[in-house]
Parts: sequence; C-alpha cells; structure tokens
Amino acid sequence: MVDRRRVFVPGDSAARSVGADEVARRITQISSERGLEVEVVRNGSRGLYWLEPLVEVETPEGRIGYGPVTAAEVEGLVDVGFLDGGDHALKIGVTEEIPYLAKQDRFSFADIGVIDPFSTSDYRAHGGLSGLTKALSMSSQEIVAAVSDSGLRGRGGAGFPTGIKWQTVLDAVADEKFVCCNADEGDSGTFADRMVMEGEPFLLIESMAIAGVAVGASVGYVFIRSEYPDALSAMRRAVEVAYEEGWLGSDILGSSYRFDLHVKSGAGAYISGEEMAMLESVEGRRAVVRAKPPLPAIQGLFGKPTLVNNVLSLIAIPRILTGGSKEYRERGCARSRGTQVFQLAGNVAHPGIVEVPFGITLHELLYGFGGGSRSGRPIKAVQVGGPLGSYIAVSDFSMKVDYETFAQAGAMVGHGGIVVHDDNTDMGKMARFAMEFCAVESCGKCTPCRIGSVRGMEVIDRILAKHDVLDNLRLLDDLLETMTDGSLCAMGGLTPMPVRSILKNFSAELGIDSIDLVEIGRVV
Repeated sequence: MVDRRRVFVPGDSAARSVGADEVARRITQISSERGLEVEVVRNGSRGLYWLEPLVEVETPEGRIGYGPVTAAEVEGLVDVGFLDGGDHALKIGVTEEIPYLAKQDRFSFADIGVIDPFSTSDYRAHGGLSGLTKALSMSSQEIVAAVSDSGLRGRGGAGFPTGIKWQTVLDAVADEKFVCCNADEGDSGTFADRMVMEGEPFLLIESMAIAGVAVGASVGYVFIRSEYPDALSAMRRAVEVAYEEGWLGSDILGSSYRFDLHVKSGAGAYISGEEMAMLESVEGRRAVVRAKPPLPAIQGLFGKPTLVNNVLSLIAIPRILTGGSKEYRERGCARSRGTQVFQLAGNVAHPGIVEVPFGITLHELLYGFGGGSRSGRPIKAVQVGGPLGSYIAVSDFSMKVDYETFAQAGAMVGHGGIVVHDDNTDMGKMARFAMEFCAVESCGKCTPCRIGSVRGMEVIDRILAKHDVLDNLRLLDDLLETMTDGSLCAMGGLTPMPVRSILKNFSAELGIDSIDLVEIGRVV
C-alpha cells in the first residue's frame, strides 16, 4: 500500500442527509488509530443518489467506489483493504465505469463530484479559469457571438436563446449594468443548481465573471433560495476565496476588468424564482411580479439593464468558449442544442443527475438510467418541468425530450426535473394539487392567478364529487383559458398545463366520461 490515500466522501447536502458526515469522521478516526495516511476530501456528489454516501478511493486503477456506506461499515471496509480497492460487498468498481455515469455526456457536470469544491489548485488542474482567460482575450461582441453560435438556450423554463438575451444587454446603453444568476431552484424534483453550488462553486463564479465581461456589467448577484443553507454557505466561502485569488474584484486575472459578486438569500417563496419577482427581492422588497415590458435586459435591477440567467445556462459558457461553439452545437437536435441536465426524482429506483444531449426519450431516461420505479410497480406518469409542467402518460414515453417536441405535446422541459409516479398515484388529487400549489404560492398581484387558483380547487372538488360534472367541466375550461391568457406571469399562466394534461390522459380517474370531454373540446 502507498503511504497516502485520498478518500472522497461527498459534502453534498443530500449525501450528508443520509450520514456522509458520520462516515467521513469514522474514516478519519479509524485511519488515525491504525496509523494510516489518509486525506479525506469532501467532494460534491456525483449525482448517483441511491448510492449515497458514495465513498471513493484514489488508486492506480482509478477511483474505486463503495456505496452506500454507513459509519458502522467503515471498519469492515478498512479491514478488507478498501484503501487499495479491496473487495467488499459494497464495492461497485471504478466509478467512471458505472453504466449510469458511463452512458452520460457530462459537458457541464464533468468535474462535479470529482474535485475538491474549494481547492483552487484542483479547479485549475481541471481546466478552471480557462474560459475566463479566453474571454478576457476576446471582445464583448466576440463572446456574445460565440454564445449565440452555440445554440445555447435558457435552462430555466422558457428556453429563450441565451445569445439574444446577452446581445440585448450588450447593446443597451447605460452607466451601469448587472448580471443576476437565478438560483432559486424551487421546482419539484430539481437539485442540479444546488449540486453545482455545493460541488463546484468556482465554475459558477467564473461563468458569471465571463457574463459580466461580455455584456459590460461590473456587478453580479447570485440569488439562492433560502432553503439551501449549504449552497449559500458554499457560495459565500467560494466568493471569499475568489477575491483572495484575484478572480473577482478589480483587475480580474490581471486584466483591466472589474467584477464584483454578491450572494443574496431568497425570500422563501416559489414565486421568487420568477425573474421579475427575483429582482424585486434582490432590491429588498417583497417578491412580487413586475409587468413586462420593460424587459430586465432593458430595465431590470435598480432600473438598469440586467442579464438574468439560471445556473445551468451560465455554467455551459466556459467550455463553450474553450472548446468552441461547434463542440456544443454538435450535441442535441433541431433547435435544442447541447446537453440537458435531467434530474430524476420521485418514485424511481435510481434517482439522480443525468446529463445527456437533447433528443433522448423519456423511456430511456426512466428505464435506461432510472431503473424503473422504486416501488417496483408500473410507472403511470411523470411530471416534467416542475409543478407547472404536464403529466405525461406511458403512451408518450417514446417521445424525444427537446423543446419543440414537448411544446407540440403541450408540455415543457423546464429546468429538467422529472418526478415519477407509479400506478398508485391518484391523478385527481394531482389535478387539485396543481391549483392548490398556485393558490399557496401566488404573489397575489393579478386576479386570474390569485382568485382563479382558489376557484380551480373548488371546481375540481365538485368534479371529483361527481356534482354537475359537465357544467363544472365547462366552467373549468373557461377558468383555465382565463388563467392562461390573463395571468401576469407563468405562475398562473402555466398552472393550467398539469390540469389539462390530466384531463387529457387520465380523465377516467376523475370520473369523467369521454363524451363529456368531446363536449368540452378545448380541454383536450
């Protein structure tokens, strides 16, 4: 055995929730007692959450994984020589060769779970700062052109072309501009933003600095949901280190550019993730939606031109610059270019992160990666795109996942969250929950969202009680149309999407006759 081994135990909050801290302490304790030279590195998670805590050991053959490991099992691992890759029931082999990982195309997540999140030398050794260095040698227009040519689109929901947004802010004339990262990751079944901030925070910092150089902004804000205390702590620590290293502040990396970055905690409400409500919160006010226009790119934070992107959009930028737009654009299909970071959650055997190019089918995601349901029962439906996304039935699992295909099917990719439901799920309750969620989370500014969601719960309750079903279906249809067309933002505007998808795919579970749906043609 060599004199010293590096052992990786995730410091990711999901891994910690199932005992990773205790495992790390036990490895340190036993190693000390036995005189073993061990360095325990608290890395980010690889995103194979059914194997957490996943312990990896650096060996000449590569990093060998063991998992899921409990503190009580550590001594047994040491006894069989796991520091040399010894055999044990928990051994899963070389981590990179695990099929779940090997089948992915980790463009943005290549180093998350691999490096020490707060080691500047680790970050640089894996190509960190190459993107920012390249950006500092380019003109602002060249950077924006590279982003446009890549075909990158926003990963927050609407899928708006990132390059167009950047160009708009660059072209805006103002004495000050801002960059805001929307990390208020509130969609059900999503955790990719958190994984980035806890597993490779310097990547987000570098990405935001590039954005600042590109559009002429000297100040940035990372807006993180308050329910992410570990991510908040990680980003604040990383920002401090970045200032010490000269990656932030005046003359970044010895250039003439200045970029200051602030970490802002969210207000604890789902609506804070709406970009205009987020800006209100950053300015110190209640998170209430603003009317558009003006767009944030023209008049955003403090009335100045503001670039607003989410985490997954931003972290693709450094490698796009270093590898070239073509490398990114060659991934994906049609107008959905690059990779998407899907998050498998709910009743699924193998929950976690899957980064693959657009064009994969739902079936491959659910069974090729997810391993089917955790309960072992048949999967009935998946909700894609958060609580405002459609419920997709088994008959549509062959559908490719990309922006256009989903839009044609009345669905949305959103942030890439996929929540799995087996055949025990009551879809009538899910339809009601969509309205209830909107009623609870609405900022209250517009009537269709504030009142429509409450009326929606009442109407669905009457339908489930089989009270004047046809009349209430007509009323529900009118209500859904009003919310879609009249709401100020996507909170009320998209709440009808899950309800309509359930009426279309699972009407029998609501006790609705197909003839009734024909009568109310717009519902389907």
